[in-house]
Amino acid sequence: MMLVAGMAIHAQNTPSQPTSAAASELRFGYLSYNDVLHAMPQYEKAQQTLASMRASFESELKRSEDDFSKQFAEYVEGQKSFPENILLKRQKELQQLMEQSLQFKKEAQALLEKSEAEVMAPLHAKLNDVIHRIGMERGYAYVLNTDNRAYPFINGDLGTDITADVLTMIKSGD
Repeated sequence: MMLVAGMAIHAQNTPSQPTSAAASELRFGYLSYNDVLHAMPQYEKAQQTLASMRASFESELKRSEDDFSKQFAEYVEGQKSFPENILLKRQKELQQLMEQSLQFKKEAQALLEKSEAEVMAPLHAKLNDVIHRIGMERGYAYVLNTDNRAYPFINGDLGTDITADVLTMIKSGD
């Protein structure tokens, strides 16, 4: 019994304070999602696909930057000899090239992010499915992702590291 503001309150187990029997029945699994994802056989192929796409965009961006540099050098070289109307025209062309280059860079970044999500979606779906199946088969209340130091301590007596089990199931093709 506790006294709070002159009132007697009897301590009771509430849903936020499970009994030790209930706490010992609560089981969970944990794993490093990234470690498993990176160990998947399909991961390397997905990364190669994305690297090829990045290389294509970078090549085009480099070509665009080289064109801009060339035109800028020509502008600087002839700047003193150009009549004013040609000088203004060249300035406008350089401005347009720079704007187009920036727009292309933004669009390329957005396309790469979209492509990465699309390429990685089947891997995430497969991994999530395997985690779900293991969690259901073992009666876990939940499975924690230990990446990013989100859980600096996990009591190994209450939880089970399922990283190896998930990898085994994924590699066996289940």
